[in-house]
Parts: sequence; C-alpha cells; structure tokens
Amino acid sequence: MTEAGHVRGPVVAGVDGTEASLRGVRWAAATAARHRVPLRLVHAAGYADFYTGESIPPPERFKEDLRRQRWEFLHAARRVAAEEGSPEVHTVLDADPPIPCLVRMSRTARMVVLGSSGHSGLVGLLVGSATLALVSHAYCPVVSVRGQLPEPAEADPRPVVVGVDGSPLSERAIGYAFDEACFRGVDLVAVHTWSDSDTDIFSQARMYFDWEPMRDTEERRLAERLAGWRELYPDVTVHRVLVKDRPRHELLEWSRKAQLVVVGSRGRGGFRGMLLGSTSHALVHNAECPVMIARPVPSPAA
Repeated sequence: MTEAGHVRGPVVAGVDGTEASLRGVRWAAATAARHRVPLRLVHAAGYADFYTGESIPPPERFKEDLRRQRWEFLHAARRVAAEEGSPEVHTVLDADPPIPCLVRMSRTARMVVLGSSGHSGLVGLLVGSATLALVSHAYCPVVSVRGQLPEPAEADPRPVVVGVDGSPLSERAIGYAFDEACFRGVDLVAVHTWSDSDTDIFSQARMYFDWEPMRDTEERRLAERLAGWRELYPDVTVHRVLVKDRPRHELLEWSRKAQLVVVGSRGRGGFRGMLLGSTSHALVHNAECPVMIARPVPSPAA
C-alpha cells in the first residue's frame, strides 16, 4: 500500500461504448500511466438468459452479435487508452451484471472509474439505485469523470482540491488527494467550510477555546489535519482555504478550476447510516471536473 493507503492494484474503468465512457477511459488510462499500474477495461455483459416474459433463451446468433458488439466497445476503449500511454492494459468481458461485477473488482483495485453518463445502467452519472450501489459499496475510491479533459500529452496545471471536514472519511480523502497531487505534479487546495448552523464543529476546540475567533480555531485545526500528510508529501505545495459557507457550494465553485475534486462518501453532517452525503451527491451531479469519492476502510470480514 502507498502512503495514502492505496492498494497497489489496477485502475479499473467501466466501458459501455458511449463517448462519456471513453472520456472515463482516457482519464483512467492517464492516471494508470502516472501511477505505473495496470489499467483494466471492463464491460459487464449482464444480459438475461431469456427474453423478457418468455421461457425460451434468445438465439445463439443474437448472443454472438451481442458479444461481438461488446468486444468492439472494449477494442475502442483500448485504442483510447493507448493514446494516453498506459503501460499495461487488460480487457475484460464479464457475464455478471455491471454493479456486482465492478464492486467485486473494486476489492483489488486502486480505484474504479466511470464516465459521467452512459446507457443500460452500466456506468455513468452516479445517480439511481444501481450506480448509487457502486458508490456506496465499492472497496476502493470511485471516480466520476465529468467536464472537459485536456488533450493527450497536454500538461494540466490545475490543482487537486480536497474537501476537509474532520470526519474519518475526510481523512482518507486527504490522503488520496495528496497522492494524486504528488503524482500529477500539481498543487493541492484543502477546502474547509463552516456555518453558524453547524451542530458538530470541525473539532471540539470551540468548546474549550471560546475566546478564539471561530476562523482562527478552524484554521488551526485544518493545519493540524494536514500536518502529517505534508510530512509524507513534502514536494506538494498546499493552499488552505477556509470559507463560511456550505461545503457543496464552495467545492462546486472550485470544480470549475480544478483537475480533480476529492471528498469522502459521507461527511460529518447528515444522518447516521447515510451511504452518500449531500456534498458528494451534489458533486457527482454538478461538478465541472472529475470527482473522486473516498470509501470507508473495509471490515476484515467484508
């Protein structure tokens, strides 16, 4: 595992033949090349053995045509990956339904990457019961590739942005964000927001330091959250941003000028047991750059 706790596994990209999924493949291939790990391109077939409402299987020719079409999707994705210089590319045509397949592959993956739109429920915008299940149950970070990507081999100077709120998943998000900023050779922007309506302040510091202005308290605690990671990644330049606002508003604004936004799947707010918080949900709907959703540490029995 790396400093940020990553598995040294492949980057897995979902493929469904759409332009959106090919953008996801481009991003995944460039990321795999930076990290010097394999890229695994996956199309999960998941077609029924029987016609809907019928008791007879489809003709073998239908199955063969479908398999041929799906291999064409993978071959097109492989050509896109080659343009990004990915050193090792594997293609997988899996018979399982898409979400169980990708959740299973996430056990040994560095990350799972999805295009921002798709068809047949395979990949795409992380909404709906099927794709929400992937974000909620994957064993590694899930990336929704949104917005315009730079051309192959074109340097991208935009920073990596991470949302920091003091929760355990926020801590994991910080580690992933430092790792990505390091491999991409760009700055890291750590964004922390607060509002008067917060019921759980960034730390318990306000309770013990009532005389400190709120901003000073929050700034000090943010610096403490980042200190250990800055020691592990001394070459990464970090900018701290503190704003009295809701996190979704500020992070959506930063997504317009970032190459990647990293957040936890669930922050300190919201209801206990929620699988996807309001901030991460808003980002995968509306961000203007790729979004990485950090997942909890899997239990040993999982």
